[in-house]
Amino acid sequence: MRVVFIEDVEGVALGGEVKEVKNGFARNYLIPKNLAAPATHNNLQRIHKLTKDAALTRAHRLDEMKNLAGNLDGSEITIEMRAGANNRLYGSVTGTMIADALAEETGIPIERRLVQLDDPIREVGTYEVPLRLIADVSASIKVTVYATGTDPFELVAEEDDAQEDTPEDNPNQEPAEEADLNSIEVLDESSDTEKEELAEEDSE
Repeated sequence: MRVVFIEDVEGVALGGEVKEVKNGFARNYLIPKNLAAPATHNNLQRIHKLTKDAALTRAHRLDEMKNLAGNLDGSEITIEMRAGANNRLYGSVTGTMIADALAEETGIPIERRLVQLDDPIREVGTYEVPLRLIADVSASIKVTVYATGTDPFELVAEEDDAQEDTPEDNPNQEPAEEADLNSIEVLDESSDTEKEELAEEDSE
């Protein structure tokens, strides 16, 4: 079916565009939701106005998503799960669970599709999870998954301490190999001096 799009449909078309789409997609989704209309003569005459209206709606939505990204970026949420002694979860944390927990924490409704979680979380720990609000607008949140009966803040503190203890965090520490080389150089110098003294004694 040939339709004219009334509003932007991400990944499909922009408002004001005329495209051929599958009949079922048009009749069951686009037209009932007022996202598109059949490309009749009257509707085609409205293309200029539809394009202008869609551009205004697009700009308004972009501003809304930028504000939302600013409010959500850096947010921290905790999710309690049953876990075994090896920190493996009995179950997993899904994008839907993260969206629900974030909405409860911030009071902002979050759709599941915005949470860019490639695979469900199956272990206790802290994870950086990206959110894709619309094209070119994203945010990142921190999700701490902790075992039932434990303190999530202690888990975060332990992970921070573990990062601080890594060798990369101590740039003033000299590598062991370099210290060994210096020792070797000193020994070599001592050996040369001894050789010179022995040579002088032999000449006398």
